[in-house]
Amino acid sequence: MARFCFAALIQLLPIGTLWAQSPLDRAVDRIVPEITAIRHWLHQHPELSNREFQTAARVADHLRRLGFEVDTGVAHTGVVGILRSGKPGPTIAIRADMDALPVTEATTLPFASHVKTVYLGQEVGVAHACGHDIHTAVQLGVATILAGMRADLSGTVKFLFQPAEEGAPPGEEGGAKLMVEEGVLNGPDAPEVIFGFHTWAGMEVGKVGYTKGPALASADRFIATIHGKQAHGAAPQLSVDPIVIGSQVVSAWQTIRSRNLSPFEPSVVTVGIFRGGTRFNIIPGDVELQGTVRTYNPSVQDTIERRMEEILKGITSASGATYDFQYDRFTPVTINDSTLTDQMVGTLARIAGAENVSTMEPWMAAEDFAYYANRIPGFFFRLGTVAPGGYSGGHHAPDFTADDGAIPLGIRLMTGLVLDYLGK
Repeated sequence: MARFCFAALIQLLPIGTLWAQSPLDRAVDRIVPEITAIRHWLHQHPELSNREFQTAARVADHLRRLGFEVDTGVAHTGVVGILRSGKPGPTIAIRADMDALPVTEATTLPFASHVKTVYLGQEVGVAHACGHDIHTAVQLGVATILAGMRADLSGTVKFLFQPAEEGAPPGEEGGAKLMVEEGVLNGPDAPEVIFGFHTWAGMEVGKVGYTKGPALASADRFIATIHGKQAHGAAPQLSVDPIVIGSQVVSAWQTIRSRNLSPFEPSVVTVGIFRGGTRFNIIPGDVELQGTVRTYNPSVQDTIERRMEEILKGITSASGATYDFQYDRFTPVTINDSTLTDQMVGTLARIAGAENVSTMEPWMAAEDFAYYANRIPGFFFRLGTVAPGGYSGGHHAPDFTADDGAIPLGIRLMTGLVLDYLGK
């Protein structure tokens, strides 16, 4: 019973079909209360990027109790757990992200977060408004199931619990990029493939989606500062008004999508911050524009970056202003390996039911899972987390609400991917 009585079943069935049998279902059902309780604790104790100290300690303790080899402090607060079967076979990795967001939660969940902290000099609420608590809990569930099957597996499973998927604080490094730089994909336990998933507020519990090829966009950040000339609001002729100039720049940047790119190339140019001025009757000397660019194609990134500065230079020059421009490429495109996707989609269909699995349009959000999938073949899917008939706000919104009912299917799916691949 210590290994959920899988040994006898394995003698009769190929490992790739193991997940479909009731012993695994019963094993998942047995651990769901414990894993759900962990999820509730994670949700009530959210921590921002590179500050996941309590979360990492909870994860590491759970893995140690399962008998894993555990490495902590990876990429600041990351945890790596290794499960060795003792039998020859491939090494694969699965990844979960642990960080929360500077969002004040506005849900009716009995385990809602009331945590507050200081972020960029402001007091903010902290909440798992993107479902990373579900990701971490599900991966701990997979670890629990596979630990009970250790003697019957062939190969090695590397569990990556990653900090800072939402981005490291200014001036710090972090996330998947730093995990890769610190060697989680190298060495004697280098994985040959990696699996991951994301909660999805656009689907009900029980539904699963995936995208073959480019699945999530790249994410770039830009900062433009326009330097004009300050003057009294009643004497605009004495100014070089950076607010008017900035407004022209923001509008002109939107023509890049419509006039410089093919209509078949998706892209987004968004200005999220337009900051300037100190008083209603003073034309300021400077304004700052910050925002993001999302694409699926590096050549499109090149065009957008080039045209943004050309437009900024032209408008400021014509207006008698000057500018500074910084453009940073933070996260590359997340691409699902075509061969691996074709190989593993059948697992999703058999576990969730073919009628509950659908192909999805690429998502303009970015995911630093891309740093792993750019190095080794990766497969990343989306898991529905809205309670049937219920409601959830969008990702990063105060009323984002992921339902506990997604946890059992998440564990079954991730466990199934691991077992099917190890048994390939």
